[in-house]
Formats: sequence, C-alpha cells, structure tokens
Amino acid sequence: MTLKDFFIYLSENRLLNSAAQKYGLRLGAQSVVAGVSIEETVKSIKELNKHNISCTVDNLGEFVFEKSEATAAKDKILEVIQAIHDEKLDAHISLKPSQLGLDIDYDFCKENLREIVALAHQYNIFVNFDMEDYKRLHSSFELLEQLNQEFDNIGTVIQAYFFESEENIEKYKDFRLRIVKGAYKEPEDVAYQSKSEIDKNYIKLIEYHLLNGKFTSIATHDHNVINHVKAFIKKHNISNDKFEFQMLYGFRKDMQYDLAKEGYNFCTYLPFGKDWYGYFMRRLAERPQNLSLVTKQVFTKKTNTAIGLATTGFVLGRLSKKVKAK
Repeated sequence: MTLKDFFIYLSENRLLNSAAQKYGLRLGAQSVVAGVSIEETVKSIKELNKHNISCTVDNLGEFVFEKSEATAAKDKILEVIQAIHDEKLDAHISLKPSQLGLDIDYDFCKENLREIVALAHQYNIFVNFDMEDYKRLHSSFELLEQLNQEFDNIGTVIQAYFFESEENIEKYKDFRLRIVKGAYKEPEDVAYQSKSEIDKNYIKLIEYHLLNGKFTSIATHDHNVINHVKAFIKKHNISNDKFEFQMLYGFRKDMQYDLAKEGYNFCTYLPFGKDWYGYFMRRLAERPQNLSLVTKQVFTKKTNTAIGLATTGFVLGRLSKKVKAK
C-alpha cells in the first residue's frame, strides 16, 4: 500500500471520521480548517481579504445518506451565502453534489442545488461544483448542464488524472473551471496512475483553458507549476483577469501572500465545519508532501497545536502498522 493509498483508505473510513468529529480539531487539523462555525469562518475570510485574497468556502461533509443530512447541509450553505452578502466579503461557494443528496436521489439533489444557486445568483455570488470520484463524475456534469440553463453563476472542476479530461475541458470551456490533479483512488481503465502522466496532462489542461476558456482557477501548491504558468501567460499576453492561482487554507501561506502582492488574482480554498476528517486525509493523499507543508506552519504556532499534530502523527503511525499487518 502506497502512502497515497493509505491516506485515501483513512479518508473513506466512517469510524475514524466519527472519532475525528468527536475530538474536534484537536488532532492538528485546525491549521487547515478555517473554523467550525460560520462566525469563525467569516473572521478567517476577512483576514485573507485584507491581503487581497479572495476565498472559496466549502462546508465540509462526508457520508451523506439521509435526506435530513442533505437538507441540513443545504441550509448551512444558504447561511454562508447570506453571510458573504451581509458582510460584503470577497468570497464564493464550493460544494459537493454528494453532500446535497446525489447518492440519495438525483432530483432531490438537483432541487437542493437549485435553491443554493438561485440565492447566490440573487447576490451575484459564484458557485463551484466540486468534482468527486469517477462514479459521480457524469451525474455531476449533468447537474451543471441542467442548472446552467437557468443560471450563469456556476462552474466546476476538471481533474487531470482522468483520461476524458481533455475532452471535458473542451466541452466545458465556456464555464469558469478549477483545474486540479485529482485526489481519489481511481482504476486504471479511467485514470492515469503515474505522477509524471498526471503532471503532464495537468499542464496541458491549464494551457488549453488559459488560451480558450472563460476563467481558469489554477489549483496547485507546486512552485514549478506556478512559475511555468507565469512564463506561459507572459509569452501569450494573457490578461490577469482571465485566471487566478488557488491554494488550500493553511498551506504555503507565505506563497499565497506573495502571489497576491505580485498582483495576481489569488483565491484560498477555505473549508470549515466539524466534518473535517475526510477532507484532511484526501489533501494528504493528493500530495503527501502537504503533510510537511502543514508541519512547518503548525510548529511555528502555539505549543498545544504542535502537540496536536504530533498526536495525529502517532495515531496515523499506529493505524499504518495495523494496515500493513493485514
């Protein structure tokens, strides 16, 4: 089992997810989660906005199989949209269709999404449909297409590890798109498996959308990719209002501030809520180096936060031994 496989295994474990909620953010994840409440999240957004950094806000949630859970998630997202409007924040919404009921009933999910997008449209707030694993890919695109017939404030994500992503980025070039490498474990018949193939396709997709697309969110912590994009936009005279760099809250904070100071549009992906565990594990699976990025920042903070991360490492180490022993 690779390190990536291990973190994905942890992200999909419902028992561990429940335990993580019980212990809250004390295991170190407070460094990468903006808060538990909307009030805490608003404060985090305002702090980033002071540095000319916008935010895309994600109400965290995993394992939604009851309509009551999906409705509660919808209501929370509506509260966030209202707070963004009332507080005049530079922020928009990111959401996962599965959290709104995609795994329960397609039409139920569509109505939940419609209510969210309608309120956001009223306030001129953008809504991004995050993409999940392959089994939800085409139904999520279908939701995007159907709601786009009514609203123009929605976009989505293209994941570079899928073979069909080159076709999809052409199909959805008139949407605002976030381009990522991908954070799930996908089979060999639908996705690239090697890092080199994924990286190559990632750059290809970014370049295509910068030249042909509506607006490109380049989601990466990799300074080599960022430097490549800087050179590419200069070479092709691409205006700054056609793209943004995007990173996760709590990762490479200094680089986030530096890019904003350089005059680039910058957006921080800002997750909040008690259900942080699956998100945190997938970020480590997506790029295991993220663990070192978090560690460097956490150990500059209060001692109890450092101890929390050490506790996390201990727990993961014990779990790793158990997995290997099976």
